[in-house]
Amino acid sequence: MGDTAYLDYNAGAPARPEVVAAMAEALGDGGNPSSVHAHGRRARKRMQDARAAVAALAGADPAGVVFTSGGTEANALVLSGCGRARVLVSAIEHPSVRDAVRDAEIVPVGADGRVDLAALDRRLAADDGPALVSVMAANNETGILQPVSEVARLARARGALVHCDAAQAAGRVPLSMSDLGVDFLTLSAHKLGGPAGIGAVLLADPAFELAPMLHGGGQERHRRAGTENLAGIVGFGIAARIGKDDLSQGDAILVSRDLRDRLEAGARSRVPGARVIGAESPRLPNTSMLALPGVPGQVQVMALDLAGIMVSAGAACSSGKVAASAVLAAMGLAADVAACAIRVSLGWGSAPADVERFLGAWTALAERKGFDVYGAAEAA
Repeated sequence: MGDTAYLDYNAGAPARPEVVAAMAEALGDGGNPSSVHAHGRRARKRMQDARAAVAALAGADPAGVVFTSGGTEANALVLSGCGRARVLVSAIEHPSVRDAVRDAEIVPVGADGRVDLAALDRRLAADDGPALVSVMAANNETGILQPVSEVARLARARGALVHCDAAQAAGRVPLSMSDLGVDFLTLSAHKLGGPAGIGAVLLADPAFELAPMLHGGGQERHRRAGTENLAGIVGFGIAARIGKDDLSQGDAILVSRDLRDRLEAGARSRVPGARVIGAESPRLPNTSMLALPGVPGQVQVMALDLAGIMVSAGAACSSGKVAASAVLAAMGLAADVAACAIRVSLGWGSAPADVERFLGAWTALAERKGFDVYGAAEAA
């Protein structure tokens, strides 16, 4: 990233070069996948190859992949189209899930940031009406992994369907729809090095009758009308294929975890007052949420931005809003601690130099704010 350090991959990863090249080729060739002539057939082949790659990323059937305009639409399509009037969502869901159903029942999480399974079971038992349970694979702010397979086991015992928003987990940890036991999985391409503006719903049962939100065409097996975003779909497929290859080799997880652990160890040793939120919980290998008590998260983000380092103070869709994190509040963190947290998220382009640059600038900021720090002179 030149003279900057981009550490906000959970907001959106830079597109991989292979993705950009494949998208440019698709745009140059043109063609509508619904056309029967040579250009249309070539476009359709590209789309079907991408569909297979996205399905393979989560061990799904390509026939059950429904392309959408992104993760938000994918979540909305499941929540509105699954045919279940009763919806239960965890308290730490992304706003595209948490706010999508006005009367959704909120399932609490523990101080460890993970869904309270006993509370979920009690809520399911309290009403035997057909339900949908929605629990994310990994939290976008803290990176904490959720017990999705256990959620699915409880839900199935009560006759409920299960949806999992896996936007942050895809390409970062292995995913298998059958192992998770979910009925619906949603993805977003730009979290794993694909383009923004393309996502997908994966159906465990390709024959499931998911009611469409958009009408007017037979695309996506009548589940999502409108000419497909071919270039976006192609880019999504390339990113999914690379993500799966990286996971099968195992190096990507190890490298990412090593950088994350180096960053957290450095933060704790240089700024003894610093806190790593969710450190004792299972997490994504790329995500750190750090709290610097007394220094608002927005102040940290701006100071780091001036130093050429990009991080965030929570979910990117909440940027510009000075509000407490609903995720950290649900975990029971005190408001003054939650307000002083930032998220650092690594990805395919991250390097040790980025971590060192962050530590230097962050330690220098802590020193300016009156913290007793170690190694500030060398780091700055």
